[in-house]
Amino acid sequence: MWGRGLKWMFLIVGTIIGAGYASGREIWAFFGDQSGVAIILFAVLFMVSSYVILHIAKKEKTSHYLPVLKTLLGKRLATLYDFMVMLYLFSVTIIMLAGSGVTLEVYHIPYWLGIVMNSGLVVVMFLRDTSGMAKMNAYLIPVLILCLIAVLYVYQTSIGFPITFDWSRQQNWSSALTFTSLNILPIIAVLGAIGGQIKHKGEIHIASIGSAFILGVISYLYNESLLSIAHEIRFYEIPLFAILQTFPSYMVFAISLLLWLAIYTTATAGVFGLITRLRAFIDGPGWLLALFLVACMAPLTMFGFSTLISVLYPLYGVLNLYVLVSLVLYPILKHPATRRKE
Repeated sequence: MWGRGLKWMFLIVGTIIGAGYASGREIWAFFGDQSGVAIILFAVLFMVSSYVILHIAKKEKTSHYLPVLKTLLGKRLATLYDFMVMLYLFSVTIIMLAGSGVTLEVYHIPYWLGIVMNSGLVVVMFLRDTSGMAKMNAYLIPVLILCLIAVLYVYQTSIGFPITFDWSRQQNWSSALTFTSLNILPIIAVLGAIGGQIKHKGEIHIASIGSAFILGVISYLYNESLLSIAHEIRFYEIPLFAILQTFPSYMVFAISLLLWLAIYTTATAGVFGLITRLRAFIDGPGWLLALFLVACMAPLTMFGFSTLISVLYPLYGVLNLYVLVSLVLYPILKHPATRRKE
């Protein structure tokens, strides 16, 4: 049970820690100053949401996300959000590919070549069909988590760990709602694909609590680190590089590789979600569907990494609020005692 629970936990974390999150751009767009309570609230909301999604997926023995949406929203709204999930996964994977190009530009590798390399590796992941996705996360994501926490810890140590928590300065709490709702659709898409593989309820507890705790800790450390260099972030398309400016070159290289791998995991998660849904309409090997998808996405990366994040992420955060509310209310509205009263 623990092994499978941890596998789902790393699948969740790997889906979230992509180019936007690992680069710091996503955290800075939603949090920033006066956001301590917001990050704690995000962790709680994310835990509840992940638990409900996994519970529904296990109950319905799902192989893609549509049954989860139908259970949460009803048939009509599920059709609308089905389109939104596919659009979200498509556009976010474009952002991941753009992020791969930006990351490698630091080493004078052309933007387009970084995108081609990442796209090719995404296709390679699906040579063994979708079964390779969870296996990759089981090995790669723990390394990504440890390295990111290590970097943030070392940075905080170098500046004297000036982390404070002032209850009187927590005006940005509402950002927890939009930040959580932004990350709901990819979680529904990925977890909806593995519902039939969940064997025990304990796996759900491990995955939902563990992933929320990890993301909460990293988000808090990351946000505090970015606050210490707030005046410099505007000069960096990837805020993480502002933190790394005083680090030795070999550590900058290692973290750049870490960031590139984080981009890769989220790009494969996005394509994974799209493939499992498209198979309701199109039959074919996973690698061929992945090749078709990335070929459609690559030309759209011309809009740029930071521009895509600044425009699309807040928009999706607002549009997904209804799904977040449905997830939070689901344990109350669908509780057996509530149904008996009806």
